[in-house]
Amino acid sequence: MLNEIVVFAPAKINLGLRVLPKRQDGFHNLESIFQTVSLADKLTVSKFSGSGCAVFCDNMELPENNTISMAYKAFCDVSECSGFAVNVILEKHIPAGGGLGGGSSDAASLIWALEKLNNIRLSEKQLDLIAASVGSDVFFFTHCDSAGSCCAVVSGRGEFVRVIRKRQDLYFVLVFPDVHSSTKEAYFLVDKLLANNEKKEYPTFGDLERMYFSPVSDWKFKNTFTEALKLKYPEIDVALQKLKETNSLYSEMSGSGSTVFGIYASWEEAKKAAKILNDEGLKCVVTQ
Repeated sequence: MLNEIVVFAPAKINLGLRVLPKRQDGFHNLESIFQTVSLADKLTVSKFSGSGCAVFCDNMELPENNTISMAYKAFCDVSECSGFAVNVILEKHIPAGGGLGGGSSDAASLIWALEKLNNIRLSEKQLDLIAASVGSDVFFFTHCDSAGSCCAVVSGRGEFVRVIRKRQDLYFVLVFPDVHSSTKEAYFLVDKLLANNEKKEYPTFGDLERMYFSPVSDWKFKNTFTEALKLKYPEIDVALQKLKETNSLYSEMSGSGSTVFGIYASWEEAKKAAKILNDEGLKCVVTQ
């Protein structure tokens, strides 16, 4: 039986994200297309006798109750596996709080590693129970394959995931504005925007998949968070405008921000755009 395994936790991008008004339980329904990209964290997971989950990360300070330790506890509760402990060495490449789902992806990748280390396979119901206890974006990542490659139409608070074929012809430049906005603040700003009854045209939920497979230059996806956040953080709007100036086929903000992205027709065009943006002082990375 394996005692150590290395797994990679990919970032996700929301190609469009419609946030609906707050529900009675305080959550929001959403309608979105999620897609993983090659930018990823690396987890080295080692199993030994005992109990507990110790997480080590040299390049980022993690809270004690982080998504990895939460996923470990939920896995033990749901699987009824006990009598083992893990050390997790986390190498972060996905910026925290950037709308790229890094923490959720780390949690889902740990679950996959724990399945392998314990030689078990959890049911979809068990995976959903874990996701519900850790975070809404985890549902998407637990539906991805073991390599983390996935695209899906997502709804509800994130728990309804319908996997679709992932396009291989999308080349992204991710730009990281110097903005730090929590998810809590982002939803607060969205609620203020929605309270003003500002009308925005979104693709219908039933049309999301068709639009995804249409030419990128024809996309009409929108992100509700973008309008709300760029009013307070003009750096986001500046980054979006810079992407348009490099002739991106489509540009938006991912998730609740603040990472923005542009899509290009080729890897070479994306690299060329990234160089221009880097030269202008923007921090960015090319991914697919």
